[in-house]
Amino acid sequence: MHQNTVDPAAKWLVQKYGGTSVGKFAAKIAEDIIPSYLDQHKVAIVCSARSGSTKALGTTNLLLKAASEALQRTNGPSETPGTMSPAGNFTRLAQYKSPFASPGKSSPNSDTPGSSLAMSPVTSMPAFSNTVDVIRSEHVNAARATVRNPEILKDLEAEIDRDCESLRSFLFATQVIDEISPRSRDSIIGFGERLGCKLVTAVLRDRNIDAEFVSLESIVPPSESENFSDSDTLGQDFYDRLADIVAERIKQCGNRVPVVTGFFGPVPGSLLRQVGRGYTDLLAALLAAGLGASELQIWKEVDGIFTADPRKVPTARLIPIISPEEAAELTYYGSEVVHPFTMDQVIRRKIPIRIKNVENPKGGGTVIHPDPDVDPCAVPNGADTPYPPVVPTASVGKASLPLASPIVDKHAHVRQPTAVTIKEHIIVLNVNSNRKNVSHGFLATIFGTLDRYGVVVDLISTSEVYVSMAIEENLDKKVLDRVVRELRKSGTVTVIRDMAILSLVGKSMRNMIGISGRMFTTLGQGNVNIEMISQGANEINISCVIDGRDAVKALNLIHQSCLQIKPEGERGRVGPWLF
Repeated sequence: MHQNTVDPAAKWLVQKYGGTSVGKFAAKIAEDIIPSYLDQHKVAIVCSARSGSTKALGTTNLLLKAASEALQRTNGPSETPGTMSPAGNFTRLAQYKSPFASPGKSSPNSDTPGSSLAMSPVTSMPAFSNTVDVIRSEHVNAARATVRNPEILKDLEAEIDRDCESLRSFLFATQVIDEISPRSRDSIIGFGERLGCKLVTAVLRDRNIDAEFVSLESIVPPSESENFSDSDTLGQDFYDRLADIVAERIKQCGNRVPVVTGFFGPVPGSLLRQVGRGYTDLLAALLAAGLGASELQIWKEVDGIFTADPRKVPTARLIPIISPEEAAELTYYGSEVVHPFTMDQVIRRKIPIRIKNVENPKGGGTVIHPDPDVDPCAVPNGADTPYPPVVPTASVGKASLPLASPIVDKHAHVRQPTAVTIKEHIIVLNVNSNRKNVSHGFLATIFGTLDRYGVVVDLISTSEVYVSMAIEENLDKKVLDRVVRELRKSGTVTVIRDMAILSLVGKSMRNMIGISGRMFTTLGQGNVNIEMISQGANEINISCVIDGRDAVKALNLIHQSCLQIKPEGERGRVGPWLF
């Protein structure tokens, strides 16, 4: 079987695959992507929980749904409406250890959702049991569609059955105690990565790649939890130690290709609370840092980072290389890149991050490079150094520079912003002081209110007696109403809905005289009204809030005016078709 290279000088290459890639392109990953790296690198793979045939059938969404259903009250034969019988639940749990005749063997009809219930003596099952059946069915169907070897398929189906029955028993236990703690919720979510990684491992073995499934659900030593309380925020020291522990576990795989769960088990205060659902990206970054990898690759369904959203701006171009600061700004203001905290884990170790397209594996993607002075040209996949300075486009071979574009060839000397992005569904809160408070008391009251209700502010503009804040519209209505009531104690409050944040990003903008004027003049010529303006102290981001109805028009206006590369001697002109 094909294994990782035995070359002692070869460096590790960590590849992270998202849920859609695992759900739709597992066979392509095994056939076209992984084999092309094995002879030059030691490859480690990190996988998210697989997506489903629809968003609602995504594994993580189904697991969260099952967790909620486990707390729903049930009406069994011996129960009265609105009550739960602990004895009845214990009986169900005892009866429902497993519906299969023997471990590792599924029933003849186990491919049909809900068929396992027929073998159970329980006649009425809770709603979460049906949800678990859907999870099982989605993974079994995916296995049968991608795994050709009958023996590997049989073993995989048995693994899926065992994991789903473990999940079902766990949910029964939570129903008995009528409580799901944050750590229990973490454990429920962790089943998704376990199932997804087992599927990818089987597909790799089916394609003659010697892969090993690695579960990290118990990787955090108990001694680590003793140093923190559940209310503590985990510091960088914790993540540094975790990176070393994870790397040591992966090295135990020898020459096998490790397929690693993004879920890394219970942590103090809950993984979902400490990190959120982006913990798979974080684990991949920690693994790359611990292994001293040559590169962290994050595989998506897009070619990389663009100068604007290509779905909204037809002239958007791929950005071959970008700084961590620029990538962080784009993430904060609407573009799905990499979370800044996750990015920092590898950038601080001088490891580049490459965004690649699973549907276009030969493309160079976008490199988030740790060296701020690196020449703006593509970096070879898995290499430690960038390409030499760019030569004219005509002499660049496809093999050596697969993603030549105007931004990196003969126009490389053109100084301009890097990208423009839009963040929609924004609410603007304006607070005008009633002048009974001095300025420091006025601001302290506002920020204290926001802190109590956990409101995250994307943009803020202040004066001595006036504050404007842009926040996301996904805030619960009741919470927003309470915040507004509290703020009205400090002054007059107005709420403006259906707004959007437009952000122009680029590290070279700090030296570009007149870029702000060009941006706002363009918006004015396009009849786009500006509600508020903000520029960060690092001077690589100029943001403004506009009406959400003008978002796409404004995006195209700014891209054409500030990011469109024009022939020499031609001055920027905004086309009338945009107005």
